Order: sequence, then C-alpha cells, then structure tokens
Amino acid sequence: MTDLTQQIFSISNTLEFEQACLAVFKHQAFNCPVYAAYIHHLGIQPEDINTLTRIPYLPISFFKTQPVLSSGDKPEIIFSSSGTTGMVQSQHLVTDVSLYEQSFNKAFEQFYGKIENTCLLALLPSYLEREGSSLIYMVDALLKQSKHPDSGYFLHNHKDLYNKLQKLKAAGQKTILIGVTYALLDFIEKYKVDFPELIVMETGGMKGKRREMVREELHQLLTAGFGVSNIHSEYGMTELLSQAYSYGNGVFNCPPWMKIGLRDTNDPLSPAPDNKTGGINIIDLANLNSCSFIATQDLGRVFQDGSFEILGRFDNADIRGCNLLVG
Repeated sequence: MTDLTQQIFSISNTLEFEQACLAVFKHQAFNCPVYAAYIHHLGIQPEDINTLTRIPYLPISFFKTQPVLSSGDKPEIIFSSSGTTGMVQSQHLVTDVSLYEQSFNKAFEQFYGKIENTCLLALLPSYLEREGSSLIYMVDALLKQSKHPDSGYFLHNHKDLYNKLQKLKAAGQKTILIGVTYALLDFIEKYKVDFPELIVMETGGMKGKRREMVREELHQLLTAGFGVSNIHSEYGMTELLSQAYSYGNGVFNCPPWMKIGLRDTNDPLSPAPDNKTGGINIIDLANLNSCSFIATQDLGRVFQDGSFEILGRFDNADIRGCNLLVG
C-alpha cells in the first residue's frame, strides 16, 4: 500500500485526486467487507465505476455497528466517539496510525505553518477526560513537536491559562489556542483577553454543558472575549483521519486528499441540486484502510471553490462531539 499512500499525500490537482479516488475505491470495494456488502446491496458492480461521481458513500452509522476495515492487519489504535451514557459509540479501527500522523501533520502545516516555533495551548477538558479521542492523539503529537516551553494542556485551571496568554502576548509569540466550545465560553466568562494576534480555534461541541448556539452568536462572544477579529474552527470526526480548517466565518477548506460533496436530503443516492443545502458526503483518502467515502449526518453547503460550511444535522442524528454548531 506504500505506493497508494504516496499517491494520496502527493495530490496537487483535480486529476490526481480523481485518479487516487478511483484507485482507493477499487481497493476498498474488494477489501472492505462492510463496504462491499453495501455496494452489492445497491446493485452496483465495482468494475463499472469509472468516474468520481458514481462512487457510492457508506452511511457513517456503520462505524457504530460493524468493523469498517479494508486491511487484514490488526488495529494499532481504536478511536471512539464521545457520547452520553448508553449511546452507541462509533469506532474507527486504525491499522496504520502513520496514515493519520501524515494526514494531520501535513494538513496542519498547510494551514498554519510549521508547529515547531508556535506555542500551542489546548483547552480540551472533555476530550482529555475520556479514552479514544482522535483529537487528543493529534494534539498530543503537535505538542511534542512544538519547541515552545509554554505549550501544553489546560483542564479547569483558567487563571494559569490567562497568565500564560498575557505572557505570550507581551513576548509577541505566535500562539494557537485550540479549545472545545463550552470550555472557551467558560474561560471568557471569567477572564477577558485582548490578544489580537492570538489564533483561537474552536473544535465545536457543547457536550451537553451549555445550550447550543448559532455560529454567529458564538463567534461574536469569542471574538469579544479574546480580543481577536475572527474565530478559527476545526472540522473532524472519529470516522475520519483528516480535518478541514476554517480561518473564520465558519467556512472550511480541506487538504488536497479530502473533499466535500452534497447529497439530496430526500434521495441519499443522488447529488444535491446546485445552490441547495444537502447532506454532507466526505471523501477522506487518508482512510485508506477503512472507508474513504462516507455519508455523514451533517447538513451543509459547498461553494464553487470547494470550501464549505456546516448548517446543522439531520433531525434523527445522534448528538456528537465534533462541530454541533448550527448557523
């Protein structure tokens, strides 16, 4: 699979992306039993798929009930979704964690530059307090790569975080604060920071701690509380090995090996009409050893340049941890 991995992470244009998608689809259609059974159920012959638009998307709910694997290797790590007690969690069985590491390292560098000289502060209490978070795995790795002595996690020690932000502001240090939404709100209720150069990145999710807010209201509170002009966001989920990032206004962009499409909300096997809201389908080629073609429970819209925004979730979808913002 080394050649396919190299192909995925060297994509530089639309043609290379489509070629990689078809290669990955052929591999997964014959090596992922769950995906193969789903394709068969739809009456689709994998050998007949020769364009990107004809590739079927596996409903994300299969990650709750089946081992979604395209590899015979044993999982090196299992990522699991957050959820309330009694809720069935999604599980992503990752047989080669180096794929995830390549994905998040390359994407983070693409959007934010090298992490080595950045101070990374993480306010992620609900993620730290459970096992199996793919976000924590990524942040752990980035913290190890950051050479700044003040990089680190914060749980509920808001005063320490405030003092650190003041110190970093005075030093003119490039700083990224990544935080779960409710924890960022908790912080700014106690402390007001005026740090215009700070990058504040929210990962979404109230975790049942607060009422859900529309994105505009939330970002207005956070920009005022931190003294910044916009709020960055990360869009990821347990079932993916890639993340999309937003520099503000809730508009996300993907790395080259990831792409968002929309399906018709009334006909899940058809694309959404132009300029309409639809169900979000994700191609994540880093999911080489599971399934790269996933129909999520998120609703959104996609713009002509490939950027996208999340507008909510299907009514019957479970509450989940990543980007529950409605706007």
